[in-house]
Amino acid sequence: MSKFIAPTFSKSLLHPRYWLVLLMVGIMYLLSWLPYFIQFRLGQGLGRLGMRLVKGRKATIIRNLELCFPDMSEEERNAIVKKNIDNTGLALLETSMAWFWPDIRVERHVKYEGLEHIHQLEAEGKGVLLIAVHSLNLELGARAFGMQTPGVGVYRPNNNPCFDYFQYNGRLRSNKYMIDRKDVKGMLHALRSGERVWYAPDHDYGRRRSTFAPLFAVENACTTTGTSLLVDASHCAVVPFAMIRNTDSGQYTLKVFPPLDKFPHHDPDAAAAYVNKAVERSIMEAPEQYMWLHRRFKTRPEGEPSLYK
Repeated sequence: MSKFIAPTFSKSLLHPRYWLVLLMVGIMYLLSWLPYFIQFRLGQGLGRLGMRLVKGRKATIIRNLELCFPDMSEEERNAIVKKNIDNTGLALLETSMAWFWPDIRVERHVKYEGLEHIHQLEAEGKGVLLIAVHSLNLELGARAFGMQTPGVGVYRPNNNPCFDYFQYNGRLRSNKYMIDRKDVKGMLHALRSGERVWYAPDHDYGRRRSTFAPLFAVENACTTTGTSLLVDASHCAVVPFAMIRNTDSGQYTLKVFPPLDKFPHHDPDAAAAYVNKAVERSIMEAPEQYMWLHRRFKTRPEGEPSLYK
């Protein structure tokens, strides 16, 4: 089995070119110990400041909502945009919580629904492909999930080796081990061995191994066919889940949905459309907490103009 080789700490990471990263991670660690209500307010402020500095990201949020929900009133859309900006800033604090909080503090803030689905599949020795979406609190959701039922993380190494070291070890707190996102054989081995593998098929990853399928009101959303490949080759179960922050008091619910029982096998196009429906369901649990700042519809069918100005 090919596992991701863990980044290790070395004296080279203390070089001055990494001091800014070390400072940032140090601040993240210190902030994680603040009372939650202070972190929440600070996160809101960071989100609002960030959107003023990078106005293009706010435009992307607005455009994605226009494309996905054309019948939504401007008032409703503006309300989601405002909350989404706040949540974007809070994502940094929630990442700090995921990497640095002790287990007892995570347990105090998270309740679970639907874990019985995972336990049943585990008893059957069935591998599980966990369908995640890029909610802004996904790091904390992964940590909370792993505390109950540890799984295998699919990992994209960060280009900065210093940040990569902290990111890897932060995520490893809730995973058995990590697999490079390009290591398809490693993912298949894990699934065939009855493991739970994290997978997020909701972003636009480009034309390689992709097809176009509906997502909300967008008829042709570039969607990975990797889900179909993994499911057909491993015969695993497919289980979506969502992490939702319930209130500003820091209470979260991790919802595990029943396994998808009508997965279109050996039909990548139909599978992509089917998985996108599950993605929609997870997003709609808390649409204001989804990563709308990603240019989800940047890849278009040949000859179609860009949906972003």
